Amino acid sequence: MKATQALHDLGQSLWLDNITRNLLSSGTLRRYIDELSVTGLTSNPTIFDHAIKNSNDYDAAIRKKLKDGKSGEELFFQLALEDITEAADLFRSIYDRTSGVDGWVSLEVSPLLAHDTKTTLAVAKDLHARAGRPNLLIKIPGTKEGLPAIEEAIFAGVPVNVTLLFSREHYLAAAEAFLRGIERRIDAGLRPDVGSVASVFISRWDAAVVGKVPDPLNNQLGVAIAKRTYKACRTLLSSPRWQRAYNAGAHPQRLLWASTGTKDPKVSDILYIKALAAPLTVNTMPEGTLKALADHGELGAMLPADGGDCEEVLAQFATAGIDVDALSAQLQDEGAKSFVKSWNELMGVITSKSALLKKAS
Repeated sequence: MKATQALHDLGQSLWLDNITRNLLSSGTLRRYIDELSVTGLTSNPTIFDHAIKNSNDYDAAIRKKLKDGKSGEELFFQLALEDITEAADLFRSIYDRTSGVDGWVSLEVSPLLAHDTKTTLAVAKDLHARAGRPNLLIKIPGTKEGLPAIEEAIFAGVPVNVTLLFSREHYLAAAEAFLRGIERRIDAGLRPDVGSVASVFISRWDAAVVGKVPDPLNNQLGVAIAKRTYKACRTLLSSPRWQRAYNAGAHPQRLLWASTGTKDPKVSDILYIKALAAPLTVNTMPEGTLKALADHGELGAMLPADGGDCEEVLAQFATAGIDVDALSAQLQDEGAKSFVKSWNELMGVITSKSALLKKAS
């Protein structure tokens, strides 16, 4: 049995953190679904930037949209929605079979809106409506300004992938926003089974403390934060408040481990996959990490529901001078800025490729 199937059978969903037109047209994504137990997909501006910049796969579609008078952001979202809806259709049977628990794809609102609650909500509703697929999650950052948009999107029936979460506290704030939206739907007599995942970024923690802690602590901070967050998640999902929501038909918001590609070349390429094996969660991984997992054929121990040794490990980081609360705020802020940088680069690629194709036509 492949490790990918073993992980799936343990109750964790494996999602691919990648999308390209060739991945779809070549049948590769279909093969990952059939052979590597992939049950969902996430995307981001960097992924689309690389896909459009490094291939000619989008040229014909861009030419057509240019003739239709489209440009910039609108042209991009038309391209992205074509890819995302095709992927959503590939996962639709999984979504139907699991009654909406799995089989999701994700599309991000413009990161320029990370601090604009009202416009984030409007764009989230618009993208979901345009896609016309029930198994599409709209990615909204779990920033202070994003949290009200998450609650309102859930209340409006728009499934949400809460992104840019880095800590237990970030997760709990996102979970609170989600649950408020669900409870409002229950009070309004609406169906409460609106899908959501809460994406906690892992590897960036370890990258942030390289050279700042003793060697034995290298590559341990991200997993310790994940364990602490998983404990909070399991506690929340077993609370009386959540039991009432379940009783009304709500689905739990699942934890999603993001940024799980190993950054340190000196350690295993599936370090975070093995360490974060846990039921009731999703792990979205780059293509290379997915293939490495399938090849390795082994898994580690399951993530403990009680957090295991996370507090002891985090105490060691505190002794080494790492302020986890301050670092989580820093990582979220840097992440938001990084997303904006990637978005601006993507818009630059759309502009330059559009100009090149206009000139050639």
